[in-house]
Amino acid sequence: MKGVILAGGLGTRLYPLTKITNKHLLPIYDRPMIYYPIEALVKAGITDIMIVTGGKKSGDFLSLLGNGSDFGLKHLNYTYQKGEGGIAEALGLCKHWVGDDSVCVVLGDNIIEWNIARAVRNFEEQGQGAKIMLHEVHDPERFGVAELHGDKVVSIEEKPKSPRSNKAVIGIYLYDRRVFDVIRTLEPSDRGELEITDVNNWYITDGSMTYEVLEGWWTDAGTFDSLLKASQLVAQGGANKTS
Repeated sequence: MKGVILAGGLGTRLYPLTKITNKHLLPIYDRPMIYYPIEALVKAGITDIMIVTGGKKSGDFLSLLGNGSDFGLKHLNYTYQKGEGGIAEALGLCKHWVGDDSVCVVLGDNIIEWNIARAVRNFEEQGQGAKIMLHEVHDPERFGVAELHGDKVVSIEEKPKSPRSNKAVIGIYLYDRRVFDVIRTLEPSDRGELEITDVNNWYITDGSMTYEVLEGWWTDAGTFDSLLKASQLVAQGGANKTS
């Protein structure tokens, strides 16, 4: 399995901090934000990793991370996304590199308390299809919310007024190699982006989507409040811990 970290975007919700740097290079407590998704993949046994970035400061990732040796990696791969084409478009840039392998996709601003090793193992045993990570939240109307039936996801509803569960879809996704064929069929949404929800809905219709509920805390770090919250949580107990 290969790992893809999506670290593009303009970070407009964190302006003016992002006026001079990419959001994913901002500090979360004692380390740059990008360190956390890399560590999450490495602790799950995924060591073949590509970072998708963009913008004028993309070269700073290479200056900071180099070949990934600080994480015990032999090499680290990079690719560039022009503009704001969405999560699915960014993943599509990795098609030839991923090849026939499966892929674990992590949004670069997702910070988690525990690691995802069990979910990765379970997906490998699953053999095909997709798996999304969910987390119980007290305000599901702010997120994409999964409706569940056993080990299957029946639907995903974006920011529902009457949520059918309290399970929010977080930015960690696992796909088989068919994901790139799916992306090729997508049409841009009203936002002008290729939406990852459309990818997930394809797998739901296919009947091959499963899920895991993430234990421990989770936060993104895309706003000033969540950036502060992430730093406080890491300071109190660390991130990507192993049980």
